[in-house]
Amino acid sequence: MSKKVKLSERMVQLALETANKAKAPELLRMAQTVVIPSIFDVPDRTIGEIIGRSRPTVVRLRKKFREMCAGEEEQRRNWGGRRYGYMTVEDEHKFLSQFLDKAEQGGILVVGEIKQAFEALVGRKVAKTTIYRMLDRHNWRTIIPRPRHPNSDVEAREGFKKTPENGE
Repeated sequence: MSKKVKLSERMVQLALETANKAKAPELLRMAQTVVIPSIFDVPDRTIGEIIGRSRPTVVRLRKKFREMCAGEEEQRRNWGGRRYGYMTVEDEHKFLSQFLDKAEQGGILVVGEIKQAFEALVGRKVAKTTIYRMLDRHNWRTIIPRPRHPNSDVEAREGFKKTPENGE
């Protein structure tokens, strides 16, 4: 047998008023999750069949209605986002800063080196895609070499080209 829902008279009264005045369907469903068990002794699964939602959604809607009545409306709990990771985004930034210094001096970043350092830091093997996602999260991009060396001599390069003046 399912657990009986405990609802106060004030909550039921607010739910009845809300159900009568509701203009949005979601608000009506929230009120129904309180009103139906107060009138009929039915489990949440049956309430879900009546309002066209699943049992977990019934429980979630009822909780949302309670919070709304208590004045806590929509202030916490966002779905989505990053729920887990080897380290926080700030820690990742600190970790990558050592490699950024090398990159600013003209060095080439090798993902394999970053991966080895990361694995030593977290103490376990990780996939290479983990490193690529971390680099993407910190707006790193693939650096393509310049078409010419920054210290090259433009005049010497022009003189080396095959031209009619050079006899060829």
